[in-house]
Amino acid sequence: MKCQNIKKKVGIMGGTFDPVHNAHLSLGQCALSQLSLDEVWFMPARDPYFKKKKNVTPAKLRCDMTSLAVSGHPGFRLSLFELEREGETYTAETLELLSEKFPDIHFYFIIGADSMYQIDTWWHPENIMKLCTLVVAGRHYPDGQRSFQEQVNYLRERFQADIEVLDFSETDISSTMIREMVAEGRDISLLVPEAVMHYIEEKHLYK
Repeated sequence: MKCQNIKKKVGIMGGTFDPVHNAHLSLGQCALSQLSLDEVWFMPARDPYFKKKKNVTPAKLRCDMTSLAVSGHPGFRLSLFELEREGETYTAETLELLSEKFPDIHFYFIIGADSMYQIDTWWHPENIMKLCTLVVAGRHYPDGQRSFQEQVNYLRERFQADIEVLDFSETDISSTMIREMVAEGRDISLLVPEAVMHYIEEKHLYK
C-alpha cells in the first residue's frame, strides 16, 4: 500500500482562493476527519496557468486571506510552497517537488467532482496519480459524461490511481459568486470567515 511506513498523512487543498470561503474550510475539515489526516495544507497558487487570461487578485492578498481563514483551526495550515515558486505552476510538478522535499509524508490531493472529470487532461496526469492519493468530494457528474463511479473506475484503471471518495455535501458557494456579491454591495457574512470579510472590506477588494 502507498501509505505503508509513512509517518504523516497530509491533505493538499490547492486553488487561487480568490477569496477563500467557508466551503473550502468545510471540505478541508471533511477530509481531515474522514481520512484521519494529520494535517490539511491550504496552498494558494502563484500563477495558475488555466487562469492566466483572467484578473487574479495579487498573491500576497490571497495568501493573507487564506492565513486568516485557517488560523485557529486545528490541523489546518497555510503552505506557501507554490507561492514561493516562479512562473506557472502545474499540479504534477508541485506534487513531485513536495515528494522530494517531504519524503516522510504521503499526500492526499483534494479536488471536487468537476476536477475529477478534467484531471486526465491536466499536465502529466499520470504523475499526479502516481504521487498522491486522489481525494474526490461530491458525486454529481456533467450531462453526457460517465457516471461518478464510472469516472472513478476509469481513472483507477487507466492510471492505477488510488482514489478516496468523501461523504461531503456540496454547496453552491464559489469564489466567483462572492466576488460578484461584493461588487454589488451584497452581504457575504455567511459565506466567508469573519476575518476574511473584514479583510476584503479593509483592502477594498472586488469593488
